[in-house]
Amino acid sequence: MHKNAFNPVEIPAWVWDRDESREILQKRDVAGLFNLAVKYDGASQVRISTATGISQGRISQIIRGQRQVTDLEVYERIAAGLGLPDHARMLFGLAPLDIASPTGDYDDSHQEQTDELTARIEAAAVIDPTTVMILSTDTNNLRLLDRRRGAAAIADKMRAQIAQIERAHRHAIRPGIRAQLAYVLSETAALAGWQAIDTCALSDAWDHHENAISAAREAEDSALLAYACGQQAYVLADLGRPAEATELLQHVRATYDRRVPGHLRTWLAAAEAETAAILGDETTCRTALDQAATLLPEGDADPHLPYVSLNTHHLARWRGNCLVRFGDPDTIEDLQSALTGMDGTYNRAEAGLRCDLAHAFLAMGELDAAQPHLYRAGQLATMTSSRRHGRRVKELTRAATRGLR
Repeated sequence: MHKNAFNPVEIPAWVWDRDESREILQKRDVAGLFNLAVKYDGASQVRISTATGISQGRISQIIRGQRQVTDLEVYERIAAGLGLPDHARMLFGLAPLDIASPTGDYDDSHQEQTDELTARIEAAAVIDPTTVMILSTDTNNLRLLDRRRGAAAIADKMRAQIAQIERAHRHAIRPGIRAQLAYVLSETAALAGWQAIDTCALSDAWDHHENAISAAREAEDSALLAYACGQQAYVLADLGRPAEATELLQHVRATYDRRVPGHLRTWLAAAEAETAAILGDETTCRTALDQAATLLPEGDADPHLPYVSLNTHHLARWRGNCLVRFGDPDTIEDLQSALTGMDGTYNRAEAGLRCDLAHAFLAMGELDAAQPHLYRAGQLATMTSSRRHGRRVKELTRAATRGLR
């Protein structure tokens, strides 16, 4: 009988005992699980979407290998939606629902799971502060590569890095090491979240930031928590909800402003200014920009905040990005000053800056001055695979074309 989108996915119990299925579960191969649903239940992507709460488009991307799942909450939804029995859940790395009898009569699966869990805990037990430092360094190196080459160029490395840290963190026993791993996990998830924003994968961005926030809470680090919450506001802004984004940033500032370092206080103020500018609230925008300028410490960076790169040139770029929306005559001077301070290592940021300059010149009717910035912004957006800046280049190009008519 034909099943509609609301029929539950029902995979026969014996399927989970097959070697093929066990390997898929142990590898956390979500595409493989969806294919089992198609193979043994005839489930459509729409039915899988309804059962798991994941959009049909994302289901399709996962099956084609274009999207990965990293969020534990999503794994839980998949397990529930596909009806994984407890012994399959445990192979999938999730807790059983029936703690009293998690495996039933499934041959040696209980012992295998016990052996596997023991092995994972023993592997995590050898992690020491030096290992954590190496993981942190790897994340910082990925951050530098991201600035230069963009998210697409390092996507596989980012997925591997997050999976490695999550695996170690999930099975770490010693509280001190676990907290250190939570810190690195929060940094890495926040970086992945920003990359997802840049590629316009906003659902992924939200999930990554939720992971970053949760890990920051476990690490008991106010700076990381404030940063992850602040970055999440950009997801709201890109969803067309700038009022909520501004409100969130104001809440974060009110809650954490006195508890975090100066560079991060500056970053939060500038972020509030940007979301207020998107909202069209010039008064709030200018107030926050003035606060950011007052809060900015001397020096280029805080070594304790590798995820915040902020100096006078960066702040000038930020100011220009905000005020270009209000036709401020000083915008071009701010942006040109910021461009002078670019050192060639922030390719994605430069793409945004060039877009702002093109926008400012177009607003003044100076089409010839706008064109070289628009051309370079397009090059940089392509180089870094930034869909966010690529969309803006197209919008500005259309505006420039209208201006030439």
